[in-house]
Amino acid sequence: MSVENASLQGITLYSHADDFRSHWIRFLLAEKQIKHHLILVDHEDEDLASLNPYNQLPMLLENDLKLFSTAIISEYIDDRYRQNKLYADAPSTRAEQRQYIWRFEQDWFKQADIMLKHADTLDITQKAKTQKEFKDTLISLAPLFQHFPYFMSENFGILDCMIAPMFLRLQSMGIELSPQQSRPLLLYCNRVFSRPAFVKSMTQQEKTRYSALVNR
Repeated sequence: MSVENASLQGITLYSHADDFRSHWIRFLLAEKQIKHHLILVDHEDEDLASLNPYNQLPMLLENDLKLFSTAIISEYIDDRYRQNKLYADAPSTRAEQRQYIWRFEQDWFKQADIMLKHADTLDITQKAKTQKEFKDTLISLAPLFQHFPYFMSENFGILDCMIAPMFLRLQSMGIELSPQQSRPLLLYCNRVFSRPAFVKSMTQQEKTRYSALVNR
């Protein structure tokens, strides 16, 4: 276990060194410029098990509060620290953001988990099927990234914090998107990966692994 960033503003974040959910929260904290303790830990670490019954990462501690649902952590941070707001204040828009978060978790993150965390347990046919389904989904949704600089918005927001770390790992999932089929999505990725907060949010392990994709 290692600790980065000794400055403290009330938050301690337990994070995996290379995991898209952990990266989502690190990206959020960097965009909001919130100082915090960052503790890099594996899911199997005994210290994590003593704090979290699900051995789930990321996990946030602040005073007596303990959170280990990524979506709840995300919304709590944005409500608790009001600078650089990423969630909408309008109830209808905020509800849409929450619904997209739920859909991405169900439709994208579960498939990404299979390819990143359980690839060794998949047979070749099952792995190819999962990769094709996910790639086809992304290609079909690529036009959504054509009309706005960020996900269906002129402004950077919480949904970008959520999906960009997963997009960074597409090649690790065995998914290659061609410019002919997915140009808007690839341009979107380049735009978000170039944000200073995105680079700042990456661990050294991630910077080394994904150096070809990120402007350092």
